[in-house]
Amino acid sequence: MTGFPKLVRSPLEDSIIRRAQMKGLVKIDVYDLRQYTFDKHHQIDDYPYGGGPGMVLKPEPIFRCVRDIQKRFRLEKPRTVLLTPDGQTYDQRKAEELSRERHLILISGHYKGVDERVRQALVTDEISIGDYVLSGGELPALVIIDSVVRLVPGVLSDYDSAATDSFSTGLLDHPHYTRPEEYEGMRVPDVLLSGHHAEIARWRREQALERTRERRPDLYERFMKEKALEKEK
Repeated sequence: MTGFPKLVRSPLEDSIIRRAQMKGLVKIDVYDLRQYTFDKHHQIDDYPYGGGPGMVLKPEPIFRCVRDIQKRFRLEKPRTVLLTPDGQTYDQRKAEELSRERHLILISGHYKGVDERVRQALVTDEISIGDYVLSGGELPALVIIDSVVRLVPGVLSDYDSAATDSFSTGLLDHPHYTRPEEYEGMRVPDVLLSGHHAEIARWRREQALERTRERRPDLYERFMKEKALEKEK
């Protein structure tokens, strides 16, 4: 759901997302908020009450659009996500949670934000993709779509690829190598050439732990705490 549909349509027509739609595994509709306005200028924003800089997305087009979707798909209370910089930081766990939903509505914020009544009456989740500000919620919406679609069974030819991505296990991913065995003096670790699956799995686990500890100590600490709790059980 956006006031700028051209920003999102092209990425939805390529790569994995396109193939998922062609297979009938997912269906993605782009709703133009301007189609839910009744004034001749198709205005979707207005000045904020109380003054101040910037414009605010009006509630009427968003309410009309959500209700149209509810009626069209016979949804009573659909999972409705607002993309906003003051939302919960998005992560792989959230992606996995959203991938289990049958229907999902994404509202792309824009300008200074949306009228608060949209939050109060329609939104079930508020999501941010990081502590920085973008021009609108269209790019964050595409991030969510991509991360959710690839988790839908059948989308990836090798589902294990998604199941072992960074964050899926609570850790960053281990290093990857492909041919040739040596390039500009840099060799593939011998263990990966050994054919010893248990040793390879051990090496990858150790590398993932070390990489997470160095690069994302916050994730490492959470992972170790969760493992300690599992042992206590």
